[in-house]
Amino acid sequence: MMKKLSEEELIAGCKDGDQRFHEHLYKHFYGYAMGVGLRYLSNRDDALEVVNDSFIKVFKAISFFNESQPFKAWLRRIVINTSIDYKRKNLKHSGQADIDEAISVGTSAQAISNLSAKDILSLISALPELHRMVFNMYEIDGYSHEEIGNMLNIPVSSSRVYLSRAKEKLRKDLNRKEGQYAG
Repeated sequence: MMKKLSEEELIAGCKDGDQRFHEHLYKHFYGYAMGVGLRYLSNRDDALEVVNDSFIKVFKAISFFNESQPFKAWLRRIVINTSIDYKRKNLKHSGQADIDEAISVGTSAQAISNLSAKDILSLISALPELHRMVFNMYEIDGYSHEEIGNMLNIPVSSSRVYLSRAKEKLRKDLNRKEGQYAG
């Protein structure tokens, strides 16, 4: 059994091709990678497949990893890109829910403060697939609309529209939750 290793030691061992280090790196970052995958894929089995595919890519490309950058950021980018690749083939067929009614923009801070992280993730996961992907990429992972357009093969204007619709749906769902808390 190996002693508790630092991130640097894990990466060095992986670069040397030692399978034991691969296993330890996988176990060490599995939860983080799964969290990223679940933000992009609503199905846990799909997220698990993407996480495993991502680690295969990590181990194949670990020799190119630049230690001057954070490993988590590199891994996150791989998981995001793998998630996008996984869903890209289905984007044309994913359901596009229209905004069915006008929404009130004035959500009180009280409703937001009553939400747990689980509630917020649940609201985000309820978004239509493409809207959720654009929302995550723009608001959480910090990609620009130009980068999102390139990664998803959609026009920049579509990225902006999907983000706007995602925010509108989140506001609507938040207002609905606010009504539950007020009642």
